[in-house]
Amino acid sequence: MMHLARAIHFDESDQQVFANPARTGEWCISGGFEFSNWVEGDLIGKQRQAFANGWLGLETTGRTTFVAVTRIEPGELEQLTNLLAQHFVTTYGAPDLQAARPVAVEELQQMQALCNDHAANTLLTVARELTQAGVHESYRHIAPQAADLEQFALHVTPEG
Repeated sequence: MMHLARAIHFDESDQQVFANPARTGEWCISGGFEFSNWVEGDLIGKQRQAFANGWLGLETTGRTTFVAVTRIEPGELEQLTNLLAQHFVTTYGAPDLQAARPVAVEELQQMQALCNDHAANTLLTVARELTQAGVHESYRHIAPQAADLEQFALHVTPEG
C-alpha cells in the first residue's frame, strides 16, 4: 500500500500566515526545493512562514502547516507526477516534461518514504532552517490517537 499526505486544516491560521495557502485535502510534498537558493534576507513576512514550516500543495502550489498521511492509488500518483513535472517546466524553467519527470518522481518518492513510515491519519509537520550547507528539513509526526488541538497552536505571526 502506498501513502502520501494531504493538506489538513484545524483552523483558519494558514489563511493568515501563508501568502498562498494550500487547499484542504490537496496532495502535498515538502517542497523544500523552492527555497534552495534563498538567503537570510529572503526570510521575511509570509515567505518566512512558508520557508519555516510550509508543506507544498501540488495543485495550488500553496502552503499548509499540517499534512495527514493517506493512502494513494497508483493512478493518482501518476497524475501528481505529471503535475509536478509541469510545475518544474513552468515555474523553474526545466527544458521539457521529459527532463522534469525524473525530478518529480524523486520528490514524490521522498514524500512517500516519509509517509510510509507512519499509519494513516498520522499528522506531519516540517521545520526548515538555513545552514552553511543549505536548507535543512526536519519532520515531526503526531500519531492519530495523540492528536490534540493544543499541539497545533504554535504559529509565527506574518510580520515575524
